[in-house]
Amino acid sequence: MPVPRWWVYLFVVISILGFLDATFLAVKHISGGVIPCTITAGCEKVTTSSYATVAGIPVALLGALYYFSIFFLSLVYLSSGKPILFKLFTHGSIIGVVASFWFVYVQLFILHALCIYCLFSAATSTALFILALLMVRVSRANQRSMDMS
Repeated sequence: MPVPRWWVYLFVVISILGFLDATFLAVKHISGGVIPCTITAGCEKVTTSSYATVAGIPVALLGALYYFSIFFLSLVYLSSGKPILFKLFTHGSIIGVVASFWFVYVQLFILHALCIYCLFSAATSTALFILALLMVRVSRANQRSMDMS
C-alpha cells in the first residue's frame, strides 16, 4: 500500500458523509420536500434554482453518484490494493472539487444565497481533494524511494 491505510479509511469516511448529504438533498429535490435551513437562509433559493438541475437531473443526485463512486473505489482499493483503483479515486476527487467551486461561485455571485448542505458538500469534496493530493504525493515519494533502493 503506497500510503498509510488509515488515510484511505479517512477517504472512505469523508465520501460517506458527502454521500449522505447529497442523498438527503436529492431525496428532498425529487420529493419536493422543504429543506430546513437553520444556519444560512438560502437553502430553498439555491435548491430550487435553475442551477439545481443539469439536463433535468438534480445536481444533488449527480453528487450522490459521485460520492458513492469515490466511496466504492476507495473501499475496493482497501481490499485489493490495485493501483488503478488508487489512481481512479484520488484523481476522481478533481471532479468533485471543480464542481464544488462552480456551485459555491453560483451561490455567492449569481444567486446571492447560501445552502448549508451545499456548503457541507463543497467542504467534503475539498477535503477529499486535499487528502488525495497528499496521498498521491506520498505515494510518488514512496515509489521514488523504492526505485532508488
